[in-house]
Amino acid sequence: MGFIVEENESDGLLVPPLNFSMVEDGIYRSGFPEPANFSYLETLNLRSIIYMCPELYPEENLKFLESNNIKLFQFGIEGKMDPMPEDTVMDALKVLVDVRNHPVLIHCKRGKHRTGCLVGCLRKVQNWCISSVFEEYQKFAGLKSRKTDLRFIQNFDILVLKQCLYSIMYRYHGYGLKKRRLLYDEENVQKAQQAAKV
Repeated sequence: MGFIVEENESDGLLVPPLNFSMVEDGIYRSGFPEPANFSYLETLNLRSIIYMCPELYPEENLKFLESNNIKLFQFGIEGKMDPMPEDTVMDALKVLVDVRNHPVLIHCKRGKHRTGCLVGCLRKVQNWCISSVFEEYQKFAGLKSRKTDLRFIQNFDILVLKQCLYSIMYRYHGYGLKKRRLLYDEENVQKAQQAAKV
């Protein structure tokens, strides 16, 4: 999945990070971005990065984020953690589904396991069938595919997140306010009717 391009600043080549791909409009995934990838990342107009590793973000990368006004969300998951920490993945998923953070790049070291698990959980939220979720995971993990990751994705409970999303949607679209306004109007009508009877 990775692109191999000789980096030569004078050629002005744009080099995507290892294992780079678009997940969907406004969501990208990759391995760890190197300085050679910064020009390419600038073309994405990223608003945020979801970093799935526990190691500190390199100074050079932090400067790139600052100069491009990109927010960093770090979810420190160890590379060989088994099983994946469900709470941490859920927190990352909440950041990922929030469109205010888009365009967003998800990455770990190689863009395979931790990134693959997060994208797999996103696909479950999107109601993908599990065989398609596994196929996408394996496309990026290749021979390094982990049964524990596939089991994690399959067993990941998205119900809590869906309830959270519905709540946000109702608030965002003003349904909660309309309901309160209707109750208020109804109370006023009842009061007016009672006053008319007196």
